[in-house]
Amino acid sequence: MTTTSRRTALFVMIGALAILALVIGCTAQPQTSSAQTSGYPIIDTGQTTCYNSVGAAISCPAGGSAFYGQDAQLAGNAPSYTNNGDGTTTDTVTGLIWQRSPDTSGDGTINASDKLTYAQAGSYCQSLSLAGQSDWQLPSIKQLYSLILFTGVDPSGYNGTDTSSLTPFIDTAYFDFAYGDTTAGERIIDSQYASSTLYVANTGNDGGSTLFGVNFADGRIKGYGLTLAGRDKTFFVQCVRGNTSYGQNAFADNSDGTITDSATGLMWAQDDSGAGMSWEQALAWVQAQNEESYLGHSDWRLPNVKELQSLVDYTRSPNTTGSAAIDALFTTTGITNEAGQADFPFYWSGTTHANWLTTPGTYGAYVAFGRALGYMNGSWVDVHGAGAQRSDPKLGDPADYPTGHGPQGDAIRIYNYVRLVRDAGTSATPNPSGNSVYLPLAAAG
Repeated sequence: MTTTSRRTALFVMIGALAILALVIGCTAQPQTSSAQTSGYPIIDTGQTTCYNSVGAAISCPAGGSAFYGQDAQLAGNAPSYTNNGDGTTTDTVTGLIWQRSPDTSGDGTINASDKLTYAQAGSYCQSLSLAGQSDWQLPSIKQLYSLILFTGVDPSGYNGTDTSSLTPFIDTAYFDFAYGDTTAGERIIDSQYASSTLYVANTGNDGGSTLFGVNFADGRIKGYGLTLAGRDKTFFVQCVRGNTSYGQNAFADNSDGTITDSATGLMWAQDDSGAGMSWEQALAWVQAQNEESYLGHSDWRLPNVKELQSLVDYTRSPNTTGSAAIDALFTTTGITNEAGQADFPFYWSGTTHANWLTTPGTYGAYVAFGRALGYMNGSWVDVHGAGAQRSDPKLGDPADYPTGHGPQGDAIRIYNYVRLVRDAGTSATPNPSGNSVYLPLAAAG
């Protein structure tokens, strides 16, 4: 072969390899499960069942139909864990490395004796030496909430003692878990985990300091007073290390009515819906905005509850900054709350908060960007804090709940607000079913 022929063959081979690489790069790939060392990737809720407003499971609807666009129809970063075999579990998407068990006593049983006060929890993690590492920390509320999965079923109201048929809101294949210790006088739902995030205001919990925690038994974020009935409250503790930037937003005002968070890869509408609506109306409202190409985009969605919680700024609250618990770049509609105070709304997510009742999907998950009120001791108080994640009925009349609902009188609104989200740098590609699958531009082919 001549020199010219060899050069020609080489160029042909290089060109073929380049084309092959381009084809591979343009093929739609699953969300990555390789470990990240920085950033704030939101892990999907895992919800796969669609529901209507009266709680029944339904076939997931096509675009243009009622209830289209709910959580179960939108796939995000799939949870991906590795059991390291040394008492730790790595989340290969977030890069966070977790203590596998809240068994702080190390006796092989998880019960009330393993729970720690807030002060003890911080000291425990800082002094922990596990898997050859000593940089363990008590997780922030955003780190802790990354573990929640809405495949769980809320057992609130369940009066039995057998928990074997219950499903918690955490992956028990990779994390050890226990419901409340009924032998010690606890309720089954008493599986609250401590975070390092304190509320910047006070709540009705004895008027003292409040810790934001995740309850993996009932699937909520609430503010818990550090004292309860004159005693220090205790919590389960699961320490974390790695990806110290997780939970830190990086917002940029695009000067077109949208705000991009480069940390999460999400683009948000700067303004909210301006009015409250039921869960079904919220889903329909999103479809209407897409039909009108609101702000130049037609792939907006109702955020799932983990996407929505990523917006919370836990340094802000109505009492301390006179604002909603969200970055000042966002416009938030003001409301008058049940106590007659100037306040800010609850926001719907597309996530159903399932419970153990016969019709499990009657409640939708929301995030409170204003006070999370409860009716206690004859008055409305900020019982769970701005930044709480609770649930409201998808249908009904709020007037039917003049003193709230549940043991802490949680305010029930039903008509909550909406903030639109889409994937930054994505395009909507219709699939044969008529639904939309959101793919990164680099993977859209």
